[in-house]
Amino acid sequence: MTGVAGGPDLARSATADPLFRLVAYALEAAHGRPPTAVWSAPHAFRLGASGLVAAAGWPVAAAAAPREDGVVRLSSLSHPAHGCDLPLALSGPPATAPAWAERPYALLRALALAGYGRGGTDLHVQGSLTAAAGLAVAEPADCAVALAVADAHLRADPTARPPRAGLGRLLARALPDGDDALRRAVLFARPGHALRTAAGPDAGGPPRHVLFDPAGSGTRLVLVALRGAPADRAADRDRAAAGARRAGALDVWQPGARPGRAVLLRLPEERVAHVRAAVAAEFRARDRPVPRFLNIAVAGAARREE
Repeated sequence: MTGVAGGPDLARSATADPLFRLVAYALEAAHGRPPTAVWSAPHAFRLGASGLVAAAGWPVAAAAAPREDGVVRLSSLSHPAHGCDLPLALSGPPATAPAWAERPYALLRALALAGYGRGGTDLHVQGSLTAAAGLAVAEPADCAVALAVADAHLRADPTARPPRAGLGRLLARALPDGDDALRRAVLFARPGHALRTAAGPDAGGPPRHVLFDPAGSGTRLVLVALRGAPADRAADRDRAAAGARRAGALDVWQPGARPGRAVLLRLPEERVAHVRAAVAAEFRARDRPVPRFLNIAVAGAARREE
């Protein structure tokens, strides 16, 4: 089945992933037209201080359809009362947008200046995780939006694909507060592999992959997402890490460049249930909120959903 201009009718596909069906349907419900392009982009994480990054099998999805009136219409099921219609406004100060939409709106303006979507875009964004999970949300959302919008405006040529390296450079310029290493993982990851990060003159070079396949080596990645107040997070991270090591974790590290609300564990398969139970018991004994545990698969890069 196809939608407008050869786009995917994922909203009505019985075999599509529920997230991608949802984001396609939500764009149509919010804006009265099906998407021309739907893209998914994985969350990403760092492997401690190793200089490696990898993608997680939990995606953000973006659905886009091109316009010709210079308006962008933004929506998200995470912010159902705060959809917005905004002028693209390639010069001068940006229009006032709801807080959640400020980042995608800034990106849409940057994309238009680069030649993608100067006529405007209908856009819907939805993730499979919230910030409470502890993985960075901005980088996969940024990449999903950039790829979906560029693709929606390239659909006159059915063989065209958005230039990932070029969009990565555009993202770095337009949203300099993002983590470029995580963006590279989102754009260039391979299942069962990590990427080496690069700095200086090598930063824009081709991705360099190394084998990182916990499932293939009898281990499991588990994300421990802390639930306490921000003031307690440092102590809770230390508590979760120490408890996991005592219970048999092989490696423990933080998934981002800065301390956050989660730690990642690499565990022997046979110790997963024991480690989870031990960490939960440690928090209950101290009357602390028990963390959430999330299994992480080492996934591939952002892709068009057909």
